[in-house]
Amino acid sequence: MLGIAQYPQRYELHNELHVGACEEVDAPTQISHLVLLCGNDQCQRERELLNQLCERYGALPPAPQATHFNGMLGVFRLVWERHTEYSTYTFYHHAPFELPFAEPAIRHVPADWLARLPGEVIAATHIAFESKQAPRRSLEELAAFFASGTIIGAKVAAGSAVVYTDNQIHADGFGRILIQDVDLRSRQASRLVQRLLEIESYRMLAMLPVPMMRGYIPELARFDRQVAELTANSQGLRGLEDEQRLLDELTRLAAELERIAARTSQRVNASTMYYEIVKLRVSELREQRIQGLQMFREFMEQRLSSAMGTCALVNSKLETLSTRVERASSLLRARVEISMEKQSRDLLRSMDRRADLQLRLQETVEGLSIVVISYYLLGLIYYTLKGVKAAGVGVDVELLTALSLPLVLLLVFLGINRLRKKVHSGG
Repeated sequence: MLGIAQYPQRYELHNELHVGACEEVDAPTQISHLVLLCGNDQCQRERELLNQLCERYGALPPAPQATHFNGMLGVFRLVWERHTEYSTYTFYHHAPFELPFAEPAIRHVPADWLARLPGEVIAATHIAFESKQAPRRSLEELAAFFASGTIIGAKVAAGSAVVYTDNQIHADGFGRILIQDVDLRSRQASRLVQRLLEIESYRMLAMLPVPMMRGYIPELARFDRQVAELTANSQGLRGLEDEQRLLDELTRLAAELERIAARTSQRVNASTMYYEIVKLRVSELREQRIQGLQMFREFMEQRLSSAMGTCALVNSKLETLSTRVERASSLLRARVEISMEKQSRDLLRSMDRRADLQLRLQETVEGLSIVVISYYLLGLIYYTLKGVKAAGVGVDVELLTALSLPLVLLLVFLGINRLRKKVHSGG
């Protein structure tokens, strides 16, 4: 185009905006939605099963590296999406129905194929989308469709539809949502269904770390007590050995906290992101109250926000404990360093005293060395003079020996002094 080079991934990035676009929905329609937790290593297995299902119904299979599939398979339509840590399977069956959840869309999917899907179900939802012509039911009639008998509902999309649910898992393992069309346009209905499915999926994904975080509450409480005890004990330390032992305890505690942080941080960050999406999707419903019923927003604020608050509380406690341990460790390290510096100072003083004593001893030894060397030299002079006298030369041996004493002492002193200077200078 225009002879200008194209960015290599331009079309891939553009098409990314259209992945997972809303499936057009017209009432009456029944929808079954599955969210399966599965790793990237199972993605190839998913594609193989999709190819087998498409082959069974004579449909075109997804591309080898596709992360999205939308196809009509017999009487139902399948929309498959692959995400980072989970996959979604949404089945649409467009046909009239009398009872909303008696024959859900997933009943038309081969059971043997469903049983081979990889992963674990984290969310499963049936949606019954009733047409405008369907009779309006009373709350008593609606309660018969939900296990708990307690209904959550509201007018949505500026009053263009009414949505009911009980946010419970029923005997078949699925939750239930009933949509009554009032004046929905086709695209508006598609967006409503998409938002409801995302709310159901993301609220469960947001809840994933809650049991794990609650399990850490007693452990963090124990760590809190340990930090308090270690900090209090630091006041009664008596020596470097006690300080080192306490520092080892704090280091071990810091390692334990870091281990928990490493296990929880990624999961909590993902959960926070999912929670934000849920709040956004709930706000996009544009709810209007039905007298006597709790709205979706109220339910999420009371239940989901409470669970997410637990995660935030544990995460905050973990960060606080890490900060306290780091601060206590820093103070103790400073104390250990001061103690070690004091020991080093005392050692240097001791070395100085030893060096001073050694110097004095050396000077003493040098003095004795002068005397000893002089003594031996005088002895040599004496015997030399004695020999000369014996040879017939008239010399006074004692006098000459006595006279040579100062000279010998001076020469020996100067010699040793010169030798010491030469050794000290390294020459």
